[in-house]
Amino acid sequence: MQTLTFALKGETFAVSIDAIKEIIEYPELTEVPMVPRFLKGVMNLRGAVIPVIDLSERFHLGVSQPGRKTCVVVFEVKSSDGQKHILGFVVDAVHEVVEIDPAQIDPTPEFGNSIAYEYIRGMLRLGSKIVVLLDLEKVLAMDQLESLMVPA
Repeated sequence: MQTLTFALKGETFAVSIDAIKEIIEYPELTEVPMVPRFLKGVMNLRGAVIPVIDLSERFHLGVSQPGRKTCVVVFEVKSSDGQKHILGFVVDAVHEVVEIDPAQIDPTPEFGNSIAYEYIRGMLRLGSKIVVLLDLEKVLAMDQLESLMVPA
């Protein structure tokens, strides 16, 4: 399984690359009124309006402050009705794509995480480092987000 590792507020996270379409430099975003705080805004991606989620805000880690390494990871996710949608999420920096063996994934411990357990696929052992492996579909394909999604 291949995963993308990235930074949020000084911590390293990982997601499967299966749903990732591309990674782009942090774009100019248009703010949208009356939406959840974690929705940074929308961006124009080759003529399509794409909602952009602030994962730091979504996980209650604080608001992202764009820097020179800030990126948007664009991915495709399915809503509860099975329709595919394109979304983006902001990360502080992208590290690398890593090939992992399922044996490197440990169950989520019952303490020490500020992210809801349902969002976590497991704890990934990368050398001496432990990385939170997120389940993107559970993080982002929730009822609250479905009204924000753009069909693929």
